[in-house]
Amino acid sequence: MRLLLTLNTTDNNPVLPINYQYPLSAVIYKIIQRADARYAEFLHNKGYGAEHKHFKLFTFSDLTIPFKIQQDRLLLTGREAKLIICFHIPEAMENFVKGLFVHQQFEIADIKSRVQFTVSQVEMIPVLNGIHSSDKEVAVQLQPLSPVVAGMKNDKGNYDYLSPQEPAFKKAIVYNWKEKYATLYGQAAAEAVFSKLQLEVTQAHDTRSRLITIKANTEQQTRIRGFTHFKLNVQAPKLALELAMGAGLGLYNSQGMGCVGVCP
Repeated sequence: MRLLLTLNTTDNNPVLPINYQYPLSAVIYKIIQRADARYAEFLHNKGYGAEHKHFKLFTFSDLTIPFKIQQDRLLLTGREAKLIICFHIPEAMENFVKGLFVHQQFEIADIKSRVQFTVSQVEMIPVLNGIHSSDKEVAVQLQPLSPVVAGMKNDKGNYDYLSPQEPAFKKAIVYNWKEKYATLYGQAAAEAVFSKLQLEVTQAHDTRSRLITIKANTEQQTRIRGFTHFKLNVQAPKLALELAMGAGLGLYNSQGMGCVGVCP
């Protein structure tokens, strides 16, 4: 499920934190919590999975709005923003979740600045443009709509972040994607699907790196590195692609990382 939100602000001289992803993620949790506290608590504290593997199965794009960068702030030069929010949820829940965001008002803020937004429009957009419901195997080209974070843990248990130009990047993306799939549909199903799945990184020479701070200015502050401006050629069963489009690729999806879209 993918929602396109149109946001408007009437604030004078609106200024966002450059690391707005974490406060925006908190906003999404709060909106869900107002309507379904148990589901919000499940997403926040547990997610889907067993033992030590848990996935929230939602993500969101970068905000699309004109801005100027000034140190650690985004000085907004427009009043209308676009945001895509993605969920991997049963079809029966889609209209309910869409309704949660209609006419919402919220702030994106940190200790230095805040911007008040109103949701003026909510549109449900196709998960896979041009793909027929009867298609089982799908070939698409995907592009990041927010930074894709891929990493492999080192001896200290921390992630070494990988660029799309590194061969291990593709391996890390597929590994995480397969774990999500196994959580929902079982390990045997995941083995069958991902033994045939094809993924290639293209246009990696144009890649841009971005350092994102999660929980900025707190004791829990974490810095992660994501990448944009590359393409992924994918051939996979439709269900696997729907998972990638709804839950995101790579790490930190619920913090707005790994949102992807089909190239036009």
